[in-house]
Amino acid sequence: MREGLIPRRWNPPVPDLFSPFTLKGITLRNRIAMSPMTMYRAVDGCMSDFHLMLLGSRAAGGFGLVFPEQIAITPDGRTCTSCAGIWDDSQVEGLARVTAMIKDMGAVPAIQLGHTGRKGSETKPWHGKIQLPPDHADGWQVRGPSAIAYGGRYTHPVQAMTVEEIHDIHRAYAAAARRALDAGFEWLEMHFAHGYLGASFFSPLANQRSDAYGGSLEKRLRFHREAMDAVRAVWPERLPLTMRLGSDDFNEKGVQFEDSIWAVGELKRHGLDLADLSLGMNTDEVKDLPFKELGFMVERAARVRRAVGIPVGVSWNLGVPAVADGVIRQELVDLVMLGRPALSNAHWPVWAARELAHADPISLLPEDWAWWLRNRPGPEGVLGWPPAKAAAPG
Repeated sequence: MREGLIPRRWNPPVPDLFSPFTLKGITLRNRIAMSPMTMYRAVDGCMSDFHLMLLGSRAAGGFGLVFPEQIAITPDGRTCTSCAGIWDDSQVEGLARVTAMIKDMGAVPAIQLGHTGRKGSETKPWHGKIQLPPDHADGWQVRGPSAIAYGGRYTHPVQAMTVEEIHDIHRAYAAAARRALDAGFEWLEMHFAHGYLGASFFSPLANQRSDAYGGSLEKRLRFHREAMDAVRAVWPERLPLTMRLGSDDFNEKGVQFEDSIWAVGELKRHGLDLADLSLGMNTDEVKDLPFKELGFMVERAARVRRAVGIPVGVSWNLGVPAVADGVIRQELVDLVMLGRPALSNAHWPVWAARELAHADPISLLPEDWAWWLRNRPGPEGVLGWPPAKAAAPG
């Protein structure tokens, strides 16, 4: 090969917390997502002005991807009667108002579809988070893969689902996905973690079936594969389809993390575009839970990313800007999912940008807001922000 014709190796720039992220046909303006959090403010499953305020303000505050709470696919898929749903066409209007506001503020609207399974029929957390019996006015018969109560505060009997009921749930997922598309969502996540229905099918602690949906690891994942196939059939290929997977029960008889690496690979073959790795939470009998460690799910998610070759997102204790930025710069994960930090600070991305000495933190805000902040200068501190750190990120 002649001199001058030797191809140079291209080294792409290292991403940071504020780098755009493209998945399928959707590009996020940064790597910061507002994670789903149940707010107990819905009426008959419908969203209200409260949700418009909450989610619109976070989109205006610079988040790249904004989720409402988990949205129930059936009435008995809620945590309690004050949770949002998408089992009826009447619920689309409220969701559509939310997606329109999120888009207008420059973010991408995402939806998390789920069913609480054994952990439904509750009171609100500040009313004790007590599971109500089926004959209570605000309660219902909870269902799961097997007739095994969760335990602890979840004391009421669980109805084992028939095969036809499982198929009904898959059809409900598909119908919910169609409504989500009608409502304007551009990113869909299926919630199969935290002890909810999908998580319980995956875990031998909750699933002791002897049919095609229980027993071996492959059979315990059948619920997930068929649910994903049902959604993928109606959800456009150009839009991301992701899943929050309960990847570890922290119990020697439950889901082990190695099981989840295999499972994500299987689900990738069924159309999974990104894995959101979280906890199984299928029992209170756990050991060595690292809840006090910063970013304790990051290394596990990075293992999935390397082994399966799929983008990953992760939450849990990532609200420190240097930590969130670091896990992106080290290419351990692709998205940082923030729950409580998003509740405590609607402008967390702007605050993080100032902490990390970003060249132009105000650029994360909508154009009109940014204009006022740039063109009406004043003395240090007059805008209500603490002094920004001067050191550039490492």
